[in-house]
Amino acid sequence: MPKSPLPEMLKEALAARSNAYAPYSKFQVGACVKTASGKFYVGCNCENAAYPIGLCAEASAIAAMVAAGEREIAEILVIGGPASGEPWIELVTPCGACRQRIQEFGHEGTRIHAAGIAENGKAAVQRSFTLGELLPFAFGL
Repeated sequence: MPKSPLPEMLKEALAARSNAYAPYSKFQVGACVKTASGKFYVGCNCENAAYPIGLCAEASAIAAMVAAGEREIAEILVIGGPASGEPWIELVTPCGACRQRIQEFGHEGTRIHAAGIAENGKAAVQRSFTLGELLPFAFGL
């Protein structure tokens, strides 16, 4: 049985999350994309005073993937929570726009993992979905 990529994806997403620029929401998000080739690409949220033009963690990870010449998302892990480091066990899933971004480079079965930080301070995947579950009847290529 192949080794799960989730521990490494979680580690990478946490590291990216620590670099998030979230002075307005104080809510840091990190994401790690695993491509079909097995490579990882990370991103974090980057807010802006003109709120609509901020960048989601998933969008920045996908942009890094595309910039490197990759075009197929196998799975993606997202972790978010308060910048204070307080526990956050509520699911943080991609927003609608990011679900469509994932659709552009994934497929109905692409796995999306929602992670959080438990009371003991440890990060863990809380739930996994397929893109089809999060974005039914998607349109695209």
